[in-house]
Amino acid sequence: MTKRSFLFGADDAGTSTTRLISTAASATGFMKGEPGPVQDGWYQWGADNSALLASLRDHLAAAYPAAGPALWAVRLYTNLIWQPAYLAVISVHLHGSVPDLAGLSQARSGIYIDRYRLVSAPMWTGSTEEMITRAGAQLRAMTDALLPEVNAVEKLRPMLAQRLLAERMLGLMLWLGQRRRELTTEQIEAYAAQWLAVLGLEGQGTLEQMEAGGRRLLIVKRKGCCLDYRIDPGRLCANCPKQGDAVRIGRQVANALAEIR
Repeated sequence: MTKRSFLFGADDAGTSTTRLISTAASATGFMKGEPGPVQDGWYQWGADNSALLASLRDHLAAAYPAAGPALWAVRLYTNLIWQPAYLAVISVHLHGSVPDLAGLSQARSGIYIDRYRLVSAPMWTGSTEEMITRAGAQLRAMTDALLPEVNAVEKLRPMLAQRLLAERMLGLMLWLGQRRRELTTEQIEAYAAQWLAVLGLEGQGTLEQMEAGGRRLLIVKRKGCCLDYRIDPGRLCANCPKQGDAVRIGRQVANALAEIR
C-alpha cells in the first residue's frame, strides 16, 4: 500500500534539515554540510555561477595542464553533481524525506567542490518510489541547468554528461547496498532503474548481477569514461568501459568482495 504523502511543518524544517545533514556526514564520512542560505561566491542553482565555474576551470587547468579541456569539462560537471546526487539518495533511502534541493549551495576549494549549505525548509515524504520520483525530478532539473553553464566555459557533450550522471547514480546504488544490507540485489536493481528513468538516463548504464565467493553481487556496467586516464595514463578505473569485460568484471568483483569482508 502506498503511504500517503505529506509535508513536514515549518516548525520541523530546521530539525529535519539538521538531521539530514548529520545523516549524510555519518553515512559517508566525508560530506561537510551545514544549514543556512547561500554565501557569496558559492554555486547555487539558478544563479549566475559563471565566475565560480571559470575559477574552477582555471584551477583544474593549472593542476592538470596536459589532460586538456575535455578532462577539465568532465571535472567541472562531476564536481558539481556529486553532492546533490548523494543528498538525493540519502534523503530518500536513509533519511526518509526529501528536501528542496533548490536551497542547496556548494563551495569551491581549489580544484574541488566539497562543502555545501542547505536552506531549512519543509520536507516531503511518501513511499520510497514516490520520493525517488520527487528527488529525481529535482536532481534532473539541476543537472539540466548545469550542462549549459559548463559548456559556457568548456565544451561537454550532452551524451557524456548523461553517462557520467548515470555512473554516479549506479555507484550510489552499490553504496546504498553496503549501508542497508537488508536490501536484496533485486531491490537495489529496481531502485537503480527508477532513478535512471526519472533522470531520463535509460540505456546510459546498468547494474549487472554476478556470483562470486558464494554470494550474489552487483557491479556497474557504465558507458561513459571519466577521462581520469588523461591524468595518469597507466591507470583505468575498475569499471572503466575502455577495458575488456573480463578485466572490468574481475576488478569490480574483487572490490565488491573486499567491501563485504
